[in-house]
Amino acid sequence: MKKLHSLALCALVTPLLTFSAGSVLAQQSTDREMDRKSSSMQHDKSMQHNKGFMDSVPARGMHASHLMEATVKTTGGEAVGSVSDLIVDEDGQIVAIVVGVGGILGMGEKDVAIGWDDVQRSKMSSKAGTSTASDDSDDLELHIDMSREELRSAPEFERQE
Repeated sequence: MKKLHSLALCALVTPLLTFSAGSVLAQQSTDREMDRKSSSMQHDKSMQHNKGFMDSVPARGMHASHLMEATVKTTGGEAVGSVSDLIVDEDGQIVAIVVGVGGILGMGEKDVAIGWDDVQRSKMSSKAGTSTASDDSDDLELHIDMSREELRSAPEFERQE
């Protein structure tokens, strides 16, 4: 009789747990979609008022000029080079940064393409502790989890123009 009660209890509890876990996962997915839609709506509102023109950088956006010439550092803080170019896919998304590594004063330097997903980005706090939209590239910190030696031995990026 105890086995029958245990089996019945398991039969009732298992679907309950399954459905509740599904609703939690669905809620998390909905929250992410709402964040994306909110950011997209801010961008769309800016575009609607200006008939295809933008009057500001969208939320979570940045100027490409802030990336150009930005110093790339290892996670240990050692400067390994600066961004010399961006690789962008057909959808306009950054795929990689091209970093000049090695060499002295540009002599003997080679370009290495580093995947955008491998680059950690953060804003440096300015002297006053605030950051503005007009910050220079010096205010953007780019970090990679690679050593100077790994970059030197990486294949050289060759431009195909």
